[in-house]
Amino acid sequence: MESTLNSITPIDGRYRKKVEELSNYFSEYSFIRYRILVEIEYLIALSKIDLLDDLTEQEIVYLKNIYQNFSLSDAERVKSIEAEIQHDVKAIEYYIKEKINESQTLEEKGISIFVHFALTSQDINNTANIIMIKSTTQKVLLPKINEILKKLKQLILEWSKVPILTRTHGQPASPSFLGKELLVFYERLVIQSRKLNAIQYYTKFGGAVGNFNAHHMALPNIDWIDFSNKFIKMLGLERNQYTTQIDHYDNYGEIFDIIRRINTIFIDFSQDIWSYISHNYFSLKIVEKEVGSSTMPHKVNPINFENAEGNFMLGNNLLQFLSNKLPISRMQRDLTDSTVLRNVGVAYSYTLIALKSFSDGLGKLDINTEKLNQDLEDNFCIVSEGIQTRLKVLGIDNSYETFKELTRNNDKTKIKEGIKKLIDSLDIDESEKKYLNTITPFNYTGIYRL
Repeated sequence: MESTLNSITPIDGRYRKKVEELSNYFSEYSFIRYRILVEIEYLIALSKIDLLDDLTEQEIVYLKNIYQNFSLSDAERVKSIEAEIQHDVKAIEYYIKEKINESQTLEEKGISIFVHFALTSQDINNTANIIMIKSTTQKVLLPKINEILKKLKQLILEWSKVPILTRTHGQPASPSFLGKELLVFYERLVIQSRKLNAIQYYTKFGGAVGNFNAHHMALPNIDWIDFSNKFIKMLGLERNQYTTQIDHYDNYGEIFDIIRRINTIFIDFSQDIWSYISHNYFSLKIVEKEVGSSTMPHKVNPINFENAEGNFMLGNNLLQFLSNKLPISRMQRDLTDSTVLRNVGVAYSYTLIALKSFSDGLGKLDINTEKLNQDLEDNFCIVSEGIQTRLKVLGIDNSYETFKELTRNNDKTKIKEGIKKLIDSLDIDESEKKYLNTITPFNYTGIYRL
């Protein structure tokens, strides 16, 4: 086996172990296998409309085994046929015919003549591609996102009442709870994940230009639209009713755009965590043998979040390109979609690499309570918002301006004492003074519900 050190792309080299499961969906071998699946299931469906002799249960099992037990050596046979005839889908057709004719009963029935009956290549390619996308989204991406959400939920509960200094425009702002700040990202990710989980998957299936020309010419008594709708639904998809030779790919754009939104949320999240680490609010659990810097022994770098951010961005750039390009095709078709679609797995790979890096990073986070508390104590001025707002309720005029003067023009270390003096000097009830003097950065945290 060739070393991954010889690979051109980091997906098949440095990050190969992180994306190995995707080879079951987006490799050349997998693309061939999924196309064979569509061809075989179509052939079996044809046997149920009296187009060919009824197939026995044993014969159906034999046909399904052609794709269910499809091996790398089988894929190599397909590629050798393709090398001779220079057509990938026709090579698959010829390969299936070879396998059918290895069965005496199927050969005697002469069913191989109906392989790829009245279809065009894109009926097979588009259907295989969307099955691959659906399978990967549901079996790889969403489970990984759910795994992260589960970890995140545990941290939210654990840190639900940990006060934290927030920053707006990079400046100290009203305090919050660490759990609530994580909950913002949790909610965003849940909303988009539900959209992705609920999405319908569509394909094109209708002959050379989408009108079932050859189907209808050969057998005009069959309702090919109804047949194809049911066949595509059997594959777990919906059929686009009006197409050219190819899918119009609007559905692909819809899928990719949701994934891109999820990735964007993770980019935002990665940058925030990176910032919290740089402010020493989070520390990273030390792994004994890991090295943070080649020259600075003290460093433990937030590499997982940096890696995640970069790969989410790479994935998003490809996903955006795919969303923008695929729906555009000249007349009834050109071939640009074919070569572009072979890179869907690349976009998914960068996304999966990023998800795994983010998940690893999340598992290394610890909070630095001492630093969190010190920053709150050092920024006592943040309670002035709440106090001046309460004073307005009490009818105190110019409360905002008074606290503006106090908090902007005094030494930071004297703000706490200055606020107390100001409250005590006010012409308000003693009970109000007592209440206002209880406000600190540790309890001026607002409310939220888990």
